[in-house]
Amino acid sequence: MEKVAEICCGGYEDALAAYHGGAKRIELNSALYLGGLTPSLGTLILTKKNTDLKVIAMVRPRGAGFCYSAADFEVMKADAELLLQNGADGIAFGCLNENGEIEENQTREMTGIIKKHHGEAVFHRAFDCVQDPCKAIEILIDIGIDRILTSGGQEKAVDGIELLAKLQKEYGERIELLAGSGMNAGNAAELMERTGISQVHSSCRGWLTDPTTEGPQVSYAYAESPHRKDYEAVDKNLVKKLVDAL
Repeated sequence: MEKVAEICCGGYEDALAAYHGGAKRIELNSALYLGGLTPSLGTLILTKKNTDLKVIAMVRPRGAGFCYSAADFEVMKADAELLLQNGADGIAFGCLNENGEIEENQTREMTGIIKKHHGEAVFHRAFDCVQDPCKAIEILIDIGIDRILTSGGQEKAVDGIELLAKLQKEYGERIELLAGSGMNAGNAAELMERTGISQVHSSCRGWLTDPTTEGPQVSYAYAESPHRKDYEAVDKNLVKKLVDAL
């Protein structure tokens, strides 16, 4: 089975770095410091115009969790339509109810929009917040989700190996699993070997400096020292190392 390294990108520059590092597929976001929000159309259009990457576009209207109001969900549907109409190859999303279970109506409706445009439906790491992962994966399979991004219910995928291996063994022939969080060139191959999962998701994160992040009396920093004037960026050399490792 072909091994896949999907790179988590926060913008067009990230997408170019992933492309030049040898990646074939990316998840395209904005605001990675919030866990990833919906990207701009301009970011998507330029990425599709100037690379041959498969682009899975994030649809997430706000930070925090995944229990969405009717207004939130109207925005999500509109964004999904626009992204797919402008070249996205799939949509990553996740909808939960207040009890930490799959919100089935919203998930079915979003999946229907994606399939209408012949895209890939990816349920993102909202899956790691569910109360019962086996029940949740059965629901997602029934709905028609193509792939689940998961760390095995832990902060880092290497700590969720036991659940990842269980899900792959029991459900891997019915749905794709994509292992993400903390994946890099040093651990991806071993995780694949131990779980049987053939796809990993990685930020391949580096840092770039913007000297205007802090002024004399104000700060827009979101990272701690020594990166207070920095922002996250995909490092093409780390992408190449990950691709080579697989």
